[in-house]
Amino acid sequence: MKIVSERFLAYASIDTQSDESSQTTPSTKKQFDLAGLLVRELKDIGLEEVEMDEHGYIMATLPANTDKKIPVIGFISHMDTSPDMSGENVKPQIVRNYDGKDIILKGNETIVLSPDDFPELLAYRGQDLITTDGTTLLGADDKAGIAEIMTSMEFLHGHPEIKHGKIRIAFTVDEEIGRGADKFDVKKFGADYAYTLDGGRIGELEYENFNAALATIHVQGRNVHPGTAKDTMINAIHLAMEFNGLLPVQQRPEFTQGYEGFFHLIDFSGQVEQATFRYIVRDHDREKFEIKKKMIMDCAGFMNKKYGEGRVRVELKDQYYNMHEKVAPVKFIVDIAEEAMIELGIQPVIKPIRGGTDGSKLSYMGLPCPNIFAGGHNFHGKYEYIPIQSMEKAVEVIVKIAELYEKKDW
Repeated sequence: MKIVSERFLAYASIDTQSDESSQTTPSTKKQFDLAGLLVRELKDIGLEEVEMDEHGYIMATLPANTDKKIPVIGFISHMDTSPDMSGENVKPQIVRNYDGKDIILKGNETIVLSPDDFPELLAYRGQDLITTDGTTLLGADDKAGIAEIMTSMEFLHGHPEIKHGKIRIAFTVDEEIGRGADKFDVKKFGADYAYTLDGGRIGELEYENFNAALATIHVQGRNVHPGTAKDTMINAIHLAMEFNGLLPVQQRPEFTQGYEGFFHLIDFSGQVEQATFRYIVRDHDREKFEIKKKMIMDCAGFMNKKYGEGRVRVELKDQYYNMHEKVAPVKFIVDIAEEAMIELGIQPVIKPIRGGTDGSKLSYMGLPCPNIFAGGHNFHGKYEYIPIQSMEKAVEVIVKIAELYEKKDW
């Protein structure tokens, strides 16, 4: 049986970055490279009903090995990596028996992974860390989750003495650009409940996430020669800066934590004639979320009243909602995951996700789907790392969840 770290390293070597500018599904053809490998491996380890659709979504089944009536559960991870940093030619390095000191990232020796900057590193003294080489991201988000699901399914298939109900697994595309569940066939998947393996550090267990919207602001200026611009020029860049200044500074990501929401300016392009910029709008509380969206529209209204109707135009689109509303009525699925961690000596860390996962959309599509740790840190950048022992514990948690479902009285 392959060990989880070997699987992860193999998957990390395959570039699967998604592309927000693409309109296809998957957004990049290279996601099929990993998908094809996974289909072959799923068949090799003995899973049934292994299939990949035209969009790259993979589904497979580990059949029940008991006659007991048990809910069908699913485990889900995504294949793509973030567009925020290159996922091409990933060269992980393994730090054995980490000593608590600075780690030089060998692809660029001026870059150091240091506990001075990332104090949580010290919690992993004596463990084995997989890091980047400083030139790319690592891809633990979410190839670690895939490796953990694959390894746990191979283990269960090879240990029929561990009784479990029917288990469905799925690997999705384009999660990092917010489209991971868009073409997911919940009915075909056929699970009663599911878990995404897409969390961070060991112990994380999440069933609350942000309500999310994307606001695109278009500003129309008027460009004339600056020498004759008095009372005529309207500089779109200045108007865009003024609009940004109307939003509360303390509701930016760098000043928020926990349940606090934010407006995050994610890109800006413009000239005197016109400017376009975008915010992601986030809040766990639905009422506060709606207030934030109204604030965006009110800012546009104020600017148009000041500079002329139509000068500022807003496109506002909801992206996903807080899964808590859908998971809370069946919270026992969270309790089972918590029980599994406790039995394995893992301290559960139950907290809201300051982001979203496929599970948030899937929950609103009829598949309640909390999120479990995959073990990584510092996702989406060159400082990303993952302890091997955390991945091994995630495999144990999946197996234990399957066991606990079989032991419950349904």
